[in-house]
Amino acid sequence: MDARVPLSHSLWSPYDTVKDAADSLGINLPDEAAKNLAMDVEYRIHEILELSIKFMRHSKRKLLTTSDISQALKVLNVEPLYGYDNFQPLDFKETMVGAGGQTLYYIDDHEIEFEKLINQELPKVPRQTTFTAHWLAVEGVQPMVPQNPLPQDIKNLPPIMRGATSSILGNDILSLANNTTTDEKKEGKDEKKKTTDKELQNKPLVKHVLSKELKLYFDKVVEVLVSQDPEKENLKNAALTSLKNDPGLHQLVPYFIQFVAEQITNQLRNINILMTMLEVISALVDNKTIFLDPYVHALMPCILTLLLAKRIGPIIKDTDSEENQHLLESQLSVREFAAIMLEHIIKIYGNSYTTLRPRITRTLLKALLDSTKPIGTQYGALLGLKNMGNEVIKLVLIGNLKIWYKTIIETNENEFEKNILINTVLEILRKLKVEIKGADEDEDMDKDVSEDIKSKLIERIGEPLSKLILEQDDSKEIIRGIFFGEISV
Repeated sequence: MDARVPLSHSLWSPYDTVKDAADSLGINLPDEAAKNLAMDVEYRIHEILELSIKFMRHSKRKLLTTSDISQALKVLNVEPLYGYDNFQPLDFKETMVGAGGQTLYYIDDHEIEFEKLINQELPKVPRQTTFTAHWLAVEGVQPMVPQNPLPQDIKNLPPIMRGATSSILGNDILSLANNTTTDEKKEGKDEKKKTTDKELQNKPLVKHVLSKELKLYFDKVVEVLVSQDPEKENLKNAALTSLKNDPGLHQLVPYFIQFVAEQITNQLRNINILMTMLEVISALVDNKTIFLDPYVHALMPCILTLLLAKRIGPIIKDTDSEENQHLLESQLSVREFAAIMLEHIIKIYGNSYTTLRPRITRTLLKALLDSTKPIGTQYGALLGLKNMGNEVIKLVLIGNLKIWYKTIIETNENEFEKNILINTVLEILRKLKVEIKGADEDEDMDKDVSEDIKSKLIERIGEPLSKLILEQDDSKEIIRGIFFGEISV
């Protein structure tokens, strides 16, 4: 009866392999120990192979390499094998072993001369890993940097390769081109074909994809905003609240601005629509989730139009009747709202656009000194300069009040309109008031304005406005504000 231990079903079967390795080292290993050691080696090899296969699969490969084995050994905290790579094919050689002529295949190890290895040139030092960043586009505009393609190269590409699938008119390029080609074949006109191709090349093509939900939202909001039905007033307020508070509306901003511009252009006689459009602008500006900086220059023409336009609302031929006076006041209220929005936008975006404030100031001053402009434009220009700040009032407005009074007020025969403009100027000058705080305040108020100060005031703003200011109860504070920092009043 054979007393040998049963063979193990391992890669190391039979376990004689372990005994042969032990005998070569001069170790007398019992059969039972050899069996247990063979099974432990089998377990370790299985563990390394499973982990190596994981590295292979995560590398999207189907061939197991020596690098996978090395990574597995590192993870298992086992010293990896050195000197093995799979970059060169293995060179097997054949030899005969023993008296029976058993064939044995072995790997031919190339002999390397040590001196040759020492004297050969060292490999080049690898370049240090670096990262470079550049702007592909800033607010939809591609900067001129070497990493970006030139505009000429982009224009030479066909629209489809540029990513454009629809034109600014909302027409699909592919279907439009196909329909054009079909019509040309039917009609057989070469001139129409050349014209159509030229138009398609010159049109700026953009790709702007809106979801169905955003399109539905835009259509519903626009429908409510232009509605004149009093029953939909609650829906209009809800739409304005949504524009003011809801996030995720950034894709619709250019569409809302275009909608506001179209309504202001086409509905200058409708006071309610104009007030609603100003409320839309206010809601968009107050929405903190919308980045409105790129659209400021598109909003300014809308606001300046409502502030300085010659005619807003129905045409008023005569302001003597009380009804027409109320109608004029309602038109001026639109300009007041526009002036408030102008001040709000300059306060928020004035630091981002340094040229915004001086350009608007020049526009307002030009409209103020134009004698051909009606009272609405004059009133809007005064309100705009008032909201630009005390510095603009002192440097720009006060210096031109004498000329303005002669060219505008003295040539206007309507007392109602003249009173509106003069009272507005008085309110603006009252904004500069400087009050005296101290024990001598009452004594100082009892003193009259000196003749020297009166003459300087007349020289600064003209005699009619000077008389009007001197008749006011707070005349000394107003004069002190006009000459603040120049003379003591």
